[in-house]
Amino acid sequence: MTRRPTLFLLSPANCAGRRAALLLDGSSDFELAVRLRSGGATLGELFSFMSGLYFRGKLAYAREFARPPGGQGVLVITPARGLVAADTVVSLAELREIARVPIELGEPRYREPLVRDAERLAATLTISTRVVLLGSVATDKYIGPLSPVFGPRLFIPAEFVGRGDMSRGGLMLRCVESGEELSYVTVTEAGRRGSRPPRLSPRRRQDS
Repeated sequence: MTRRPTLFLLSPANCAGRRAALLLDGSSDFELAVRLRSGGATLGELFSFMSGLYFRGKLAYAREFARPPGGQGVLVITPARGLVAADTVVSLAELREIARVPIELGEPRYREPLVRDAERLAATLTISTRVVLLGSVATDKYIGPLSPVFGPRLFIPAEFVGRGDMSRGGLMLRCVESGEELSYVTVTEAGRRGSRPPRLSPRRRQDS
């Protein structure tokens, strides 16, 4: 049975946190920081380091279940550069540029590149292609710019409603392990708030 074409938009990591500062100050000596300074590192691994479990879960899940009709199936929302493929190599200067821009609807340096790239992407997609946002719908900072562009093709995981970031990250990693995809609903169907679901049971440690 043919599965519906699906691509994922990942909300960004917090570029103002402690882990982000370790990358941005330009003096850290751990492997990822050195690689960032010397030749660059992929956006996916940089944001995974900054965010930890949540972004790591989103990235692993999107890579596992993306079924793009063509081109990239995993795109990251960035504060300053619109939609960027997760495997794009980013320099330290570029990461600093991204980190300087706040994610606010009133900030044109954030909103305008995102809308531009979303419109370009929408023009290439078939009517049956599903665009799944792996990010918060509790505010309009992502849904506000994206919903007018993608309309009924924009979905979120139903299981995200009512969960915190860490719970979402753990849930997505479990889905990757089991091969079971989440269910998707439109933003209207999901609503902006929901009751908190039961906590995830502890994961069993796997032998290395």
